[in-house]
Amino acid sequence: MGTLAAIDWIVIGLYFLLIAGLAWWVIKQKTDTTTDYFLAGRHLGWIIVGTSIFASNIGSEHLVGLTGTGATDGVAMAHYELHAWCLLILGWVMLPFYIRSRVFTMPEFLEKRFSPMARTVLSGVSLLAYVLTKIAVGIFAGGIVFSVLMPELSFMGMNSFWLGSVLVIVFTGLYTVLGGLRAVAYTEAVQTLVLIFGSVMVLYYGLDAIGGWNRLVEVAGPEMFDLWKPIVPEGTEATWAPVMGDGKMAWYFNSNYPWLGMLFAAPIVGLWYWTTDQYIVQRALGAPNEKEGRRGTIAAAFLKLLPVFLFIIPGIIAFALAKSGDLAIMQQELLNEQGKIINQNAQASFPLLVAHILPVGIRGIVVAGLLAALMSSLAGVFNASSTLFTMDFYSKFKPDASEEHLVLMGRLATVVMVIIGLLWIPVIQGSRGLYDYLQGVQAYLAPPIFVVFFFGIFFKRLNKQGALWALFIGLFLGIFRLAVDTPVMLGDMTYAEGSFFWIINNIFFQYYSLFIFLTCIAVMFGVSYATDPPKYEKISGLTYGTLTEEDKRKSRESWNWVDVTLSVLLVAVIGFIYIYFS
Repeated sequence: MGTLAAIDWIVIGLYFLLIAGLAWWVIKQKTDTTTDYFLAGRHLGWIIVGTSIFASNIGSEHLVGLTGTGATDGVAMAHYELHAWCLLILGWVMLPFYIRSRVFTMPEFLEKRFSPMARTVLSGVSLLAYVLTKIAVGIFAGGIVFSVLMPELSFMGMNSFWLGSVLVIVFTGLYTVLGGLRAVAYTEAVQTLVLIFGSVMVLYYGLDAIGGWNRLVEVAGPEMFDLWKPIVPEGTEATWAPVMGDGKMAWYFNSNYPWLGMLFAAPIVGLWYWTTDQYIVQRALGAPNEKEGRRGTIAAAFLKLLPVFLFIIPGIIAFALAKSGDLAIMQQELLNEQGKIINQNAQASFPLLVAHILPVGIRGIVVAGLLAALMSSLAGVFNASSTLFTMDFYSKFKPDASEEHLVLMGRLATVVMVIIGLLWIPVIQGSRGLYDYLQGVQAYLAPPIFVVFFFGIFFKRLNKQGALWALFIGLFLGIFRLAVDTPVMLGDMTYAEGSFFWIINNIFFQYYSLFIFLTCIAVMFGVSYATDPPKYEKISGLTYGTLTEEDKRKSRESWNWVDVTLSVLLVAVIGFIYIYFS
């Protein structure tokens, strides 16, 4: 059927049997308490923590969206992947506070540091963000993969896009609902191996198809391999102009990736995602202690560098194959009549490479890798969503509920989140590109959360009033921008040029994110210092200024020269990549 041969289907079938067998083994383990179900009993070793963080992150938005962005913009989006250093901040700076507090969720930590209201606000926003950026994106990407690889697939009026989305959800949801975080983490460890091997195969056969690295650079053009050139305005390289655009509207004209936004705004999203997001941090919370959790984050940081080569470069290969005409189907699918790449079609770059450059058998392994990424990212967000809903909302509504009842509600919450995600897919279909959509929404929601966590840990004087006002105002600004952008993405509305809403819609998303960030800092400090300080005995161990000598001693004993050396090596590798692609 479609582009897959019988041997490919056998390989895919074996993959599913492997995952099903592993999931069944894990499900048979004890998961009848909240600690077992939501945090795997806090028994995850550093290898499982690291591979689970990587597999959860490297999902649909990378296989489909990041490869598509590589085809349209080259290595420009690698800036986000090089934020692997943020995982070091999680392991060395933030995780000790999380482990000490023995929390289940990130909102629960905010309750301990600030107030129950801060916990409720963050839980609600996190659930909203998971629908907008993770569940729906995962479902949408699964549909794209199936529509390219199995275009003839149909059942009960559903085409391959929708059928593929539903199939991925059902299988993933099944073992997630039954096995909790333990099932998610152990299956993700296997899926990471399959994903990496499959992606390496695409890179290898892709380079072979285009004629090697030198010809790839020649055909695609050296600007596709420059981290900075695609995001600096043409003709202004020497001035390092901060924005793109012309005339008096230059400060808020939309454009590709201005260096000022990448340098100052992108790290805000990176630090929010890697150090405060339940979706990622929950894996580290499943570690038995600070030492295992930190080493898991260091391992994940090294793995995080792989997407630059496993997804962005294949995207450039897809563009080069289309531009050169070496593969007619790529030219037909990706370029318009003027020879320019079609942004929406570029989202299919990775599955197109799988379908048309890989030999039989290898193709089955790579499709299994595709499915592994889709499933692992969905499984992670399903578990994180159910944890947030159950521990931060339902347990407050029914404080006398039994452990078994809370686990049941967590399972039911997963089903509801999937349904909501399905309803949001049309919005993503109308956006410029999958990865662009994802970065835009995250940029609007991340700043206030980043501010209250980071500044709350570093400044003990900041209080609950400052945190709440920063959250409320920051989230209002972010949701307002999202509400302004959504009708335009759907194609239902355009704003009159020069009008207030037109200006808001055309402010580059990273600059708007930076504006929210600075506003939240001013609000948090201003309100906190205008009101009474928190009671320091209640936040003991939750800020640097309230650490006890015992806290400091335990944290120091949790690391040695190996951890430090590997962390320094990671930063050096990131620096080398920046130099090479500049």
